[in-house]
Amino acid sequence: MRRRGIALAVAGSVASAGLIVAAASTASAATACAVVYTANSWSGGFTADVKVVNNGSPVSSWTVAWSFGGNQKVTSAWNASVTQSGTAVTATNVAWNGNLGTGASASFGFQGTFTGSNPIPIAFTLNGVACGDQPTPPPTTPATTAPTTPPTTTPTTPPTTGPTTPPTTPPTSTPPQNCGTAAACEGFEAQTGTAPSGNWSISTPDCSGAGTATIDRTTAHSGSTSLKINGAEGYCNHVFAKNTAIFGTTSTVRYVRYWVRHTTALPASHVTTVAMTDSRDGNKDLRFGGQNGALQFNRASDDATLPEQSPAGVALSTPLPTNTWNCVEFKVDGGNGTIETWLNGTSVPGLLEDGTPTHDIDSQWLNKTWRPALTDLKLGWESYGQGTDTLWYDDVAVSATRNGC
Repeated sequence: MRRRGIALAVAGSVASAGLIVAAASTASAATACAVVYTANSWSGGFTADVKVVNNGSPVSSWTVAWSFGGNQKVTSAWNASVTQSGTAVTATNVAWNGNLGTGASASFGFQGTFTGSNPIPIAFTLNGVACGDQPTPPPTTPATTAPTTPPTTTPTTPPTTGPTTPPTTPPTSTPPQNCGTAAACEGFEAQTGTAPSGNWSISTPDCSGAGTATIDRTTAHSGSTSLKINGAEGYCNHVFAKNTAIFGTTSTVRYVRYWVRHTTALPASHVTTVAMTDSRDGNKDLRFGGQNGALQFNRASDDATLPEQSPAGVALSTPLPTNTWNCVEFKVDGGNGTIETWLNGTSVPGLLEDGTPTHDIDSQWLNKTWRPALTDLKLGWESYGQGTDTLWYDDVAVSATRNGC
């Protein structure tokens, strides 16, 4: 397999190594915007970084649009919401990067697939205004072969701005799978040791025992790395990997998505697998885990559960399948206190708190006014009675819009 680096500058007037440059057809197009598109390709796949520079009046939101010249398909994106219809692609800012003053820039990226060739995109626009003429497409030969007569503007040696890894290997910094529109994503690929580091740290509040949290390179949902939790029985054997930066401060609505694989069915006793400190609820945790063999939320401040632990309430929740990767998503709205939860893309009726009391589901939860402000994300295991488990977490995403699986 051969990796190819492609860089494109739009609304410029000169060509340099590794860049294909198009001059603008009119003065207005030349001053509207500039886009630099840099792609790293391997057999059947690629990642692309896109930088847009606003050369016009300041904007509070932006949409960059373009058309693919081949059969490329976007599979995931980061720092923008990217949608595709046929060959037409639209990228819209996320909550925190929409403001662009004159001369300011924003960058986003995406991952995709293709067959045959991976020609550069054409016809970039910013908020509907063309950034310049369509660039001249590169040769349409497959990515695994090089043109026999390179264009005069293409260097015969690798560009100095290209990737430093050998061209026979794919990119080493592939983003977490299906990162979507998330403002923060974590695939644990950047972890270098065996203990969680960087924004992650081991947390055992109050007491610690036999539970462990480690970085694992033998089991992963995507890439080669995951977070492994060995959860022991009993409260003081709890352990979590804690991240205080992943929620940020930009939104009261939090969508959390993660993939989890575990070995033992949820027990009858109460257990927690995800905990989040709520600064508006006495810094007590909003907890997500299970009881009576099914998934549940639990509010540490008053021990309310969602759903209620009646037979009918438990039946409206669902077990967490074992020995397979499961996609768990939930939304917590700090503005109105509502919750919605999805397992492998399907909303779980017993884990829906919609603000209207429903017997067996959220009547107990709504006994008090609750407007959460979550400040950290803790992934791990806490058992309040019986229950041990081994869990792996991967491809975590947090944003103000749903991430999807």
